[in-house]
Amino acid sequence: MKRRSNSQKFPLHHRWKRKLIILLLVGLCLGTVALMETQYSRIKKLAISSPPFVQKPKIAFLFIARNRLPLDIVWDAFFQGDKENKFSIYVHSRPGFLLNKATTRSAYFLGRQVNNSIQVEWGEASMIHAERVLLQNALEDLHNERFVFLSDSCIPLYNFSYTYDYIMSTSTSFVDSFADTKEGRYNPKMHPVIPVENWRKGSQWVVLTRRHAEVVVKDDVVFPVFQWHCKRKSLPEFWRDHPLPAEGWKEHNCIPDEHYVQTLLAQEGLEGEITRRSVTHTEWDLSSSRDRERRGWHPVTYKLADATPTLIQSIKDIDNIYYETEYRREWCTSKGKPAPCFLFARKFTRPAALRLLNMTALGVQGGASSNSKKKISSISFEFNTKKKK
Repeated sequence: MKRRSNSQKFPLHHRWKRKLIILLLVGLCLGTVALMETQYSRIKKLAISSPPFVQKPKIAFLFIARNRLPLDIVWDAFFQGDKENKFSIYVHSRPGFLLNKATTRSAYFLGRQVNNSIQVEWGEASMIHAERVLLQNALEDLHNERFVFLSDSCIPLYNFSYTYDYIMSTSTSFVDSFADTKEGRYNPKMHPVIPVENWRKGSQWVVLTRRHAEVVVKDDVVFPVFQWHCKRKSLPEFWRDHPLPAEGWKEHNCIPDEHYVQTLLAQEGLEGEITRRSVTHTEWDLSSSRDRERRGWHPVTYKLADATPTLIQSIKDIDNIYYETEYRREWCTSKGKPAPCFLFARKFTRPAALRLLNMTALGVQGGASSNSKKKISSISFEFNTKKKK
């Protein structure tokens, strides 16, 4: 019996059909390869034309608080103005205090407390110790280039964009610093480590460059001297807890946080690298105490009735600061042009700050989300309800 050949087994039209299918499959494969090569070349071009993400310099906001931050919602609206991750937050509260959903309504502050905080007492070296702790934590982020100290009663006067540009537009620190000529502040026991010609005074609410922040953290000379010899004067209200000084008239009324950073930078020869003024406004109370010596020890606290757009505008309108001890007038500039002196202001109660925020007097709500605005309205409603009761 003869075997049939393949040509006989498969009719002619079936053979053509097989060849056509093979050709189609080959064409499909070649087309897929070409498409992949085209997509790859497009991706390659995009990778070449699009530069890699570069983190912009950040501002570290360093809050010194007793416990929680009563003005967290005000700052929540402020921080929502940043869309490029150009800030970081650090909070120094009492040891053991946690910023969680029960203690803050702003997601920006959740877990932002430093874990090595200390107990702070007003008018003692513990305050400058707390500042150093905040700087130590903030310096761990290599992208932090400026370090802004703020109290728990501070409010921002402008939106995030304006504030960022103002601070980053100069290579200097903002440090309120002037020669202190009042008797009783400088303790001669500081000599010779801190000579009297390097003794300075100013506000603790400074803005430091990274270089100056590192100087503060690494300091192991001036800080110990302040711990030993810069102490506030004993006050009658504290004599119950502390023995009455035998020679009270010899005491030096030294408030560490008003002298430390200023004196340290002078000691290190860095005053040429600072803008010698603060960007935080404080109104000192010159009439609250009958004791003439103690007048001006504490700042004015702005309450609900004080919180008006007129007040905020009056602060924004300040364009120069006069230093009596040096007969020096500091004209405020930004980017080489006249500018407002202050970016922040204190001391504001929570009701006062919320009222200003609701009035949009602070100019920080531009970037606030609808959720944040709901929180603001909710807190304001709660406050007004409690007030009526």
